[in-house]
Amino acid sequence: MVALIIIGVIVLLLIIYVVVTYNGLVNLRNTIKDAWAGIDVLLKRRNDLIPNLVETVKGYAKHEKTTLNEVIEARNKAVNASTPAEEMKAAGELTNALGRLFALSESYPDLKANTNFLDLQNNLTDTENQISNARQIYNDSVMVYKNKIEMFPSNIIANMFNFKPEAFFETAETEKEVPQVKF
Repeated sequence: MVALIIIGVIVLLLIIYVVVTYNGLVNLRNTIKDAWAGIDVLLKRRNDLIPNLVETVKGYAKHEKTTLNEVIEARNKAVNASTPAEEMKAAGELTNALGRLFALSESYPDLKANTNFLDLQNNLTDTENQISNARQIYNDSVMVYKNKIEMFPSNIIANMFNFKPEAFFETAETEKEVPQVKF
């Protein structure tokens, strides 16, 4: 009789462990999705600001078509990206193109003094900072989730219920390079 009670308690504890671990994994997976959604919102905000910035710069830098076209092309890639991996890559390319555009503005004192340009530049800078923070939150969430699905004994539950690792939001090699701007 005592043996049955001990076995029953052990089975009950195992069931509780499985349920708690499963729910924890679901919570972590949903935290990652939420963090990605936050990045997505900020990337959309940045993409919405860029056409106004480009139009403002066009009036001052008519002969700088290449840089403006690179920004427009990078923005279009970012808008049309359909997977998180594509969005990550496109976001890096867009960041590089914007860096070149802001560096270009240094050559145009009238542009640098334009309040619309300054306001757009400040909004984009603020959005870039928010994106950076959101990326860090996302990557922190991915790390906690990956640890949970890879560490024993929770990895057993993760494998039983087919939890898959998520990708970190990594900086592309091209984004690590210092942008070269030629006038």
